[in-house]
Amino acid sequence: MALNEPAFTIGVEEEYLLVDKDSLDLAEAPDGLMDACMSTLEDQVAPEFLKCQIEIGSKVCKTVGEARDDLRRLRSTVAREAARHNLAPIAASCHPFSDWRDQHHTEKDRYNALSDDLAGVVRRMLICGMHVHVGIELPDLRIDLMNQLRYFLPHLLAVSCSSPFWQGEDTGLSCYRLTVFDNLPRTGLPPQMESWSVFERSVAAMTQIGVIEDSSKIWWDLRPSSRFPTIESRICDVQPRLEDTLTLAALTQALTRMLWRLAVKNQRWRLYDRFLVEENRWRAQRYGISNGLIDWGRREIVPFEELAEELIALLMEDAEALDSVAEIERLRDITRTGNSASRQRAVFNDAVQAEYDQRDALRAVVRHLTEEFHADL
Repeated sequence: MALNEPAFTIGVEEEYLLVDKDSLDLAEAPDGLMDACMSTLEDQVAPEFLKCQIEIGSKVCKTVGEARDDLRRLRSTVAREAARHNLAPIAASCHPFSDWRDQHHTEKDRYNALSDDLAGVVRRMLICGMHVHVGIELPDLRIDLMNQLRYFLPHLLAVSCSSPFWQGEDTGLSCYRLTVFDNLPRTGLPPQMESWSVFERSVAAMTQIGVIEDSSKIWWDLRPSSRFPTIESRICDVQPRLEDTLTLAALTQALTRMLWRLAVKNQRWRLYDRFLVEENRWRAQRYGISNGLIDWGRREIVPFEELAEELIALLMEDAEALDSVAEIERLRDITRTGNSASRQRAVFNDAVQAEYDQRDALRAVVRHLTEEFHADL
């Protein structure tokens, strides 16, 4: 394995939902909105599977600071153009009360084919996520780092949870999004792979049969990108707050560099069985950061506050090298004040205490999400 340091560039993709400013219901993006966004942002913005969604993607950034500037520009543009149509974007992985049966998918060949191929399963895809790309030029190194990074995916998920409500009900989960997404094929934790050539052979077998046209139809929580020389983390819920997005991006970037740093010393993170990592994935999905994750080395459930401190210490050398110390240390703030799922529940419970009916309490949650989206712009 070559010892030259990879680029560790980052790119962030986010999916937003559009809501009517008055009713706070989901609303379909009019052609004028998409045209105006694409005129300004070009290929950094695109329609998503459902007409009530819009997707943005940052440029390739060397630092999280660069990503902040670009994502703020992207979010600001979408918010400004949406406002011209009395709409507002929210960056939560599920709308608190809208029904997926009322939504329509975007008329594009790609999405029509997806609808035909995945049938009833894809109709429920009223969900949004965020993806973080980290630049790793060597294909075999991508696979080696992926195998080790898999252990930390539940930690990233726990911090990111923003989907506690579904169709007007509190699901009891911090991340309901994955219960919908995991019904698709080729999802979940990635398998452990020996090399890039093994991954390529598996993809080739599926493409030759015609099951998939390329590796972009592999939707694992972490995958080698089909378009870029990157590893792509797909585990996270999308974040209402821009600064939370940046902390998750910084963690993903620094974790990748930390594992590369071990490789340089001929060391590696222990590869735990997928069965064990999946247990933590479930705990993160259910509890977010409120009930701890399992430290499989210690064989005990550890409070997330303690895990966060361990992560910050583990990654500080990498955070300094990547100029992301502030974003990594902000993990403490999220752990102390709660992730989006806990904030949404707090808004809902306060509204109920104020004698709002359930529907109006859920509207208060959507209003809170629109405010958080705009807070950092």
